[in-house]
Amino acid sequence: MPWSETVRTAVAALNARRMRSLLTMLGILIGIAAVMLTVGLGQGAQQQITSQINALGSNMIIVSPTQGTSTGGFRGGGSAASTLTTADAAMLADPAVAPDIAAVAPVSTTSGSLQSASTTWTATVVGTVPDWQTVRAREVESGRFFSADELNSAQPVAVIGTTTAEELFATGSPIGQTVSVNSQSFTVIGVLASEGSSLSSNEDDTVIVPLTTFAARLSTSGSANSVSSIYLSGKDADSLSAAYQQVQTALLASHQVTTDTADFSVSTQASLVETATSVTGVLTLLLGGIAGISLLVGGIGVMNIMLVSVSERVREIGLRKALGATPGVIRQQFLVEAGILGTLGGLLGVGIGVLGAVILTPVLSITVAISVPATLLALVVSLGIGLGAGVYPATRAAKLAPIDALRSE
Repeated sequence: MPWSETVRTAVAALNARRMRSLLTMLGILIGIAAVMLTVGLGQGAQQQITSQINALGSNMIIVSPTQGTSTGGFRGGGSAASTLTTADAAMLADPAVAPDIAAVAPVSTTSGSLQSASTTWTATVVGTVPDWQTVRAREVESGRFFSADELNSAQPVAVIGTTTAEELFATGSPIGQTVSVNSQSFTVIGVLASEGSSLSSNEDDTVIVPLTTFAARLSTSGSANSVSSIYLSGKDADSLSAAYQQVQTALLASHQVTTDTADFSVSTQASLVETATSVTGVLTLLLGGIAGISLLVGGIGVMNIMLVSVSERVREIGLRKALGATPGVIRQQFLVEAGILGTLGGLLGVGIGVLGAVILTPVLSITVAISVPATLLALVVSLGIGLGAGVYPATRAAKLAPIDALRSE
């Protein structure tokens, strides 16, 4: 029997039991769509975290104190006394100590109560140096960043994020306006370009002031030289590993500690991405495995319907065998029917998965990644499930004796 005739007969048999066939495909449809969406969510979250880490700055290295650190190695205001100082930053900026470091930006942070002429707001206040803009790869949308002279003379100037600007100065330009930070007056000289949220905070809801001004007016630390963390930028991606080793070695020697007793930690973008990828990968695998259970249920449904089909079509099988159909032809017939159920269920599942990705992306604010290889794999899996579930029913049909099948009621 030619394949075209086999397929035509299989389609006719499934069409005769349309509702049952649709309900059978539903299990595979749901399974494929669930696997695609859960894996897509995991990959989308992974991509978003990676982009947020990369947005922190170009080839960046982060040095944080080991006391009072938060998840991701960042230290916020109000933590225990930092083990890092401006002297550490000055040492790391020396080319003789760390030749592969391009720029260094010590940072102190606190939570600030802000007040403009018309409203109040709360935002993160960062005290740093002009090189912060280079290390963090941030652009100024309007106005300018503060200069080295303003840093040295501890001028009360501030650069604010776009969210902060919108909240404090709803109308008119914030440039030249006065804002009170923890009851201290600052003149706004610039607004940063929008960056979005990072792993630790909203990067657009911030106030950047000179580190010297921060130490004199806003610091809650007992030491004017204490900093919350130190951001460093490597010369390029190829030298990042060498820069990391130089920073680690210099600080160990300066603090007179060993690796086991170090009072600081050094992280790179690569290590942060690796950690985030590992976590999201495990979660994606777990969620995909749970969703994959529904595929198993769908396969059992296909097997069940094919067994029922064999039972209902005993006389048809006996007649075909009496007319000369071999066991191989009978087996082929039922396997094609099962394969069609699996393939159609897979195609519908892929369609639902793609539609779900389009709908969920704006709702969850996370890109649900749907890749072509994953889609093709889903189709292959659905076909395999259909064929695998049809093997036993098809074999059972092929083994029926013609005489027994013809005389059955």
